[in-house]
Amino acid sequence: MSSDATSRLEPHEIARLRGGPRAAVTVAVLDLHLRGAAAAGRPGTMRSAGPATGQPLAPLAKAVHAALHRPAGLRQLLDRPVVRRALTDLRGELGAAGLLRAFPPGRTRAGRRTLRTLRAEHPLPADGSGLSTRDKLLAVALYGDRALTGLVPRFAREAGLVGRGGSTEWDLPQSWSGGGGGGGGAGCGTA
Repeated sequence: MSSDATSRLEPHEIARLRGGPRAAVTVAVLDLHLRGAAAAGRPGTMRSAGPATGQPLAPLAKAVHAALHRPAGLRQLLDRPVVRRALTDLRGELGAAGLLRAFPPGRTRAGRRTLRTLRAEHPLPADGSGLSTRDKLLAVALYGDRALTGLVPRFAREAGLVGRGGSTEWDLPQSWSGGGGGGGGAGCGTA
């Protein structure tokens, strides 16, 4: 896949490819938070904070926003039907693009190459200063918890996205870490 083609992937799609459903939902929640549409609720939960500003929302972010009409932790959010449907659709789109396979579940060779290319083009930022919203989302999509705790530590902790019960790495214990390997774990092919 060319760099031009990989640049068309949205951050939540990249997150799904890298870290599975939890990672994709985490990026969608962060997108909403950065637009003022989601906030931390009670410890370990998130809630809607109003309408999203800026560009139109991606289908997964719309689903997450709709699901946050009732505060939820990350696990609860992943179980809400509207989010599960959006994740299933996303998995299908990535499969149709040749980036994920259904059996055995995981990334295809093209999916692994796409992640390597994107990481080479977008190294982990040292901090969030000067980063656009898209750059922050892309960093979290590509680097998971390391970027999340570096860029939005307070929100990540208070919303339960990291720490006890929350992690963008939960689905793929052998998630791609830049060391060249990184086939798909069992969670990569699930909703």
